[in-house]
This record gives sequence, structure tokens and C-alpha cells, in this order.
Amino acid sequence: MVDDKEIGMTDHVSPKQFRESDGLEDWRVLGDGANAYFRTGSFAAGARLVQAISELPGVDDQRPDVDLRHDGVTVRLLKISDDYAGMTRGHVELARRISGVARKLGLSADPSAVQSLLVIPGATDRAGVMPFWRAVLGYEPRRDNPAEDLVDPRGRGAAFWFEQMNEPRPDGGGAIHVAIWVPYEQAEARIAAALAAGGRMVRDEFAPSWWTLADAPATRPTSPPRRAATERETGVSSRLTSCTTHRSRSTKSWPRSRSSRRPSPR
Repeated sequence: MVDDKEIGMTDHVSPKQFRESDGLEDWRVLGDGANAYFRTGSFAAGARLVQAISELPGVDDQRPDVDLRHDGVTVRLLKISDDYAGMTRGHVELARRISGVARKLGLSADPSAVQSLLVIPGATDRAGVMPFWRAVLGYEPRRDNPAEDLVDPRGRGAAFWFEQMNEPRPDGGGAIHVAIWVPYEQAEARIAAALAAGGRMVRDEFAPSWWTLADAPATRPTSPPRRAATERETGVSSRLTSCTTHRSRSTKSWPRSRSSRRPSPR
């Protein structure tokens, strides 16, 4: 385990440091920050948890995203600035406090219930296509990487990351992939379920960091790496130490080494 002294003087916290910090067993670091889901059983019980969270010290500074539903509450912790996206030491302390007030209310966390999605359009001219997607989605550029990312300003919809393609598909088009982050202990079961449902393995050489899966197209591609233009891929991240959630121009801690850490649209 990692204590607060080991995190150091910087306010930034890596996914590994967050995951290994004491008292954070309820939380999982995914593609959109640190997440926890607390089962409540009723809307009223969930509202009481939200009220308790709102009264915690530092909550206004850390600005957690809180999603209240009829059977549970999801909390997400993520800081985005012009040069950093990730967790902070303040998030570590707030996560502990949120878990603490949940326990006082008799509520337990279910880490298996969290996941995050990222839509990855590939394009040979990102600057040329992003204005269209920004207009049709009502999204805005992500502060730390505005040339590649669009996000929902209300934090509800899946983020879009536009990956550079060296050349278009044979039909002249691009490609859209869906990246799915799940808790590391859930990844293999999710993959097995996808394969049992008719999916197929496209790439697994980077496992257990991520796998590339596809549904079964009517016409199978003859051989990788050039795949049918109708094929859809899903990347499942399983190990947070290898597929992290932070982006920072200075530390490169978000998986921006695309060739080794994310599915390629080519």
C-alpha cells in the first residue's frame, strides 16, 4: 500500500499511487478518472448519500461528479486543467471521506458496476473533421488536449478522441472504435462474455493491458492488419498500471503512446 508521504510533494497522483493508497478499496481508476458506485436500494437513500457528500470538507474544491439514480450513486473524481488531467492528493482524501460517509449510512460499494467509454474516430485530417463533430454533439475541446479531444461540457456523454490515420481506408473513409475501461478484475470475464456472444479476438498481444475485439461481420477480412471497413472494434482495458487515466503533457502519463496502448484505426 502507498501512504500519503510516498505520494510526495506534487499534487498530482498517478493511477498506481491512487489505487495503492490506503482506504480506497471502493474505488477503481478508469478512462475518465477514479470511480466508485454505491448501492443504495432507493432514490431516497441515494439522496441522503449525496447530501452527506455535499457536506464533506473540501468537496467544493475537488468538485466530484455525482450521479444519483434510483438504486445507486456513482461518484467520479478527475481534475482537468490546461496541462494536466488526472487525480490529485485532494481526490485521495475526498475518496476516503466519501467511502466513510457511505459506510456510516450502511451503504456498500460495488466496484464491478463501474466502467467508462471512449469513442475513437480515426481520420487523416483531424482538424478538418473535428468542427463537424463538435457542432453535432454540442461538445467542447478538452482543455489539456484541444487538438485531439472533444468532451461533453456537462460530463454526461462519452468523450471523443480523434486519432490520426496515416492513410484512409480502402473506401476512402475513416474508422470509429469504442474503447471500454472496466475494473481490472472484471476484464477477463467481460472478454469471455463478448466472445461467447459471437465476438472474435482481433488482437491480444498487449494483454492484460488491453485487447481488441470485434463483432462477427458478414464477410470476414482475409488477414490483419487491414480489416474490413464495416468492422467495429472494442478495446477493453484491464490493468490500470498499464492503461492509465491521466493525461499530462509534462509526464505523458495518459496512454498517449497510441501505437502500444490503444487500438489503431488503421
